[in-house]
Amino acid sequence: MRILGIETSCDDTAVAVVDESGLVLSSVISSQDTFHRKYDGIVPEIASRRHTATIIACVDEALLQAGIRIRDVDGIAVTYGPGLIGSLLVGVETAKGMALASGKPLIGVNHLEGHILASFLRDAGEENTPLTATDFPVLALIVSGGHTELVYIDRWLHYEVLGATRDDAAGETLDKFAKYLGLGYPGGPVIQRIGAAGDPSFHAFPRVTFSKGGYEFSFSGLKTAGINYVKSLPPAELEAHLPDVVASFESAVVEELAGRALRAARNLSPRVLTVVGGVAANKRLRARLSGWPGLRIYFPPMRYCTDNGAMIAYVGARRLMTGRLTSLDLDACSSLGIEDSSVES
Repeated sequence: MRILGIETSCDDTAVAVVDESGLVLSSVISSQDTFHRKYDGIVPEIASRRHTATIIACVDEALLQAGIRIRDVDGIAVTYGPGLIGSLLVGVETAKGMALASGKPLIGVNHLEGHILASFLRDAGEENTPLTATDFPVLALIVSGGHTELVYIDRWLHYEVLGATRDDAAGETLDKFAKYLGLGYPGGPVIQRIGAAGDPSFHAFPRVTFSKGGYEFSFSGLKTAGINYVKSLPPAELEAHLPDVVASFESAVVEELAGRALRAARNLSPRVLTVVGGVAANKRLRARLSGWPGLRIYFPPMRYCTDNGAMIAYVGARRLMTGRLTSLDLDACSSLGIEDSSVES
C-alpha cells in the first residue's frame, strides 16, 4: 500500500509517499520562512498564496522521488484541520481534485493525529527505532507553535485528550517573547541558541497550577510576565543578561510541559511517552525528559517533528486499512479537535 499525503495546515507545503508499515518513500517540504520572517510571524494571506504556487510542484516531486505515478498510489490523504483556513483549503481542494481525476480514495486527516503517528514513521537504512503497535498504550505530548495537548492512545486511531492549553500554545509563547525582544522569527530556535549560554535559574518566572490538579496548560500569564520583566530592566542590564533572561523564560516553558507530561505518565503508566510537534526539537525539553526511570521517552527524528506530509500519509494508510474513507464533499475545519477523529471501535 502506498499513500500520498498532503499537508498545508499552516505555512509549509509538504507532500510525501508512505507505505502501510510507516516506511517513508519520499518527503518534500517547501518552507515559507523567507516570506514571513520580515513580519515576525505568519501572514495567513501570504501562506495560502504560497501554497497555491507550490503545491503541484511538491506533489510531482514527491511522486518522482518515490518512483511512482499517481495511478500507482492506493489513496490520497490530506490535512483538513485544524489550522489556517485558507491554507487548509488549498490542500483539501487539491486532494479532492486529484482523487476525483484519478479515482483514488480520499482520506481526510486531523493534523494533530498526524503529529502523533509521526512517532511510527521510519526511513530505509536508518537505525532510528520508531514506535510499533506493541508500544500501546502511548502518551503523546503534542507541542508546537499552534498546539499544546496531552493525549492518551491505547490503540490505533483512538485518542483521549487529557489536557490542552487554555490560551497560548508553548511554541506561540516562545515566538511572541522572541518577537518582543526583537530576536526575529521563528522564535523557538533563536531562544534556544541564545539561552544555551545563559543561566536558567537567573529569574524565577511564575508557573501555573490549577486547583483541580488536571493536565491542562496555560502560557498567556507566563508570556505577560516575561514581557513585563523585560520592560522593568534597564537596557544595559537586559543586554548584559539577555542569555540568562532567555534561558530562564525557556526553562519556565519547559517545566510546564515536562511537569504535566511526567505527572500523567506516573498516573496512567503508558509504555511510552512520545513528544511530537515542532517544539519537540527543543534541546532543553529533551534533556529534561530524557532518562526518566521506567519510562521510554521517544522523540521522532527532527524532520518529522515539524509539519510534514509523511505523517499525514501514514494516518491515511491506517484509516484506509480499516475502511475509513472520506467523501468528496470534505471541507476544511480550522478548529478541528483530535477527539473528533477518534475511532471508538
